[in-house]
Amino acid sequence: MAQRETWTSRIGFIFAAVGSAVGLGNIWSFPFQTAANGGAAFLVVYLAAVFLIGFPTMMVEFVIGRRGEQNPVASFGKIGYNNWSFTGGLGLFSSLITLSFYSVVGGWVLSYIVGSATGAYFADAGAYFGSVASGPTAIGGHLVFMLLTIGIVASGVTDGIERATKVMIPGVLVLLVALAGWATTLDGATEGYSYYLSPDFGVIASNFGSIVPPAMGQAFFTLSLGFSVMIAYSSYLGRDDSLPADGGAIVVVNTLIALLAGFVVFPILFATGGAEGAGGGPGTAFVALAGAFGSLPAGGIIGFVFFAILLFAALSSSISLLEVPVSYVSENHGYKRSTTAVAMGGLIALIGVPATFGTSWLGFYNDLVFKLLLPISVLLLAVFVGWVADREAIDELGRGSSVGDSFTSAWLWWVRLVVPVAVIVTLYLGVKALSSGLASGAYF
Repeated sequence: MAQRETWTSRIGFIFAAVGSAVGLGNIWSFPFQTAANGGAAFLVVYLAAVFLIGFPTMMVEFVIGRRGEQNPVASFGKIGYNNWSFTGGLGLFSSLITLSFYSVVGGWVLSYIVGSATGAYFADAGAYFGSVASGPTAIGGHLVFMLLTIGIVASGVTDGIERATKVMIPGVLVLLVALAGWATTLDGATEGYSYYLSPDFGVIASNFGSIVPPAMGQAFFTLSLGFSVMIAYSSYLGRDDSLPADGGAIVVVNTLIALLAGFVVFPILFATGGAEGAGGGPGTAFVALAGAFGSLPAGGIIGFVFFAILLFAALSSSISLLEVPVSYVSENHGYKRSTTAVAMGGLIALIGVPATFGTSWLGFYNDLVFKLLLPISVLLLAVFVGWVADREAIDELGRGSSVGDSFTSAWLWWVRLVVPVAVIVTLYLGVKALSSGLASGAYF
């Protein structure tokens, strides 16, 4: 059997994990979830979810992955709890479903890069979105995006994933900082910042039930939690790495990039009419931004740079989503990584075809993952580490780290009590919203 790959350096792991976290969820979804859910009110709940629930949950996945040193399904058995392997399998299924529609949005990004270069969406942003979001163009973009993802994952952990993310993540950061600096010069910048950074706590109180599920789902999505991605990535880690330090770096950089995206998007939107039309669904992000770019000086150049950032971010996440099923199939069944990447990528591309017929299917896939699959997966992981494999988890969290017993003990009790309660509330509200959407025919 071939020797299992590992990260060549600690920074390689951090870049890869940040790359998984920094994706469409940060730059596409986050600003428009914010616009759809009360502006700064959503931001407050989202930040609380990231640091109070997201970071502890990331440590949950880290201790399972590094302890097991196997793919997300086999790791449970390696630790000695084979009857919990279904939890890793649920994360694998979530990765598969998410990538199937995520790659459709990635295809839209490719179309918008072309549209920025040619000015194709300047005259009518809505019509342009309609022409690329469904039908042959959408299918073509979906397939090209999947081919790019397959090519990187097929090349391996070090030569493919690590090498690609070491280029893409610094590129995303540099370009976002440059765009955020440019956005300060726009006439609508002050209004945009106020909308984004001045929370109305009355809005949070009166809309708690509608804000919490998307905020929690956004936190899980942007940190790649519940997909088993962090189990897979941490399984390639060395024993002397500090999990809390690495996790803290990943959470901070991921959150910084999400916030930067808001500092780019909201000044642009308010310079061209406000954020009201930007939160109505998966496609409104593209329509609102494309319309804004079309009305700005040098809009084609700005649009090209923005959608190039979006492409880098999308690819850095898509490769992590594909890595989960690829690592499972190649390790458990002995197939070559390259063959497995092509086969699994092809299957995922096929599953995603319905989402190229229109945004209704894509919205259903999105809500199924955000409101149902991810909360269930995170809840199971918290119960497993908090109440079943607690001794192994405490030992693994402290390995290679200078944190003391008080930190590990506090983390364990937080995972045992606070995380499950928060996730159960989120799951209840999410299932209620999903059921309402199905009953009303909102999806189909």
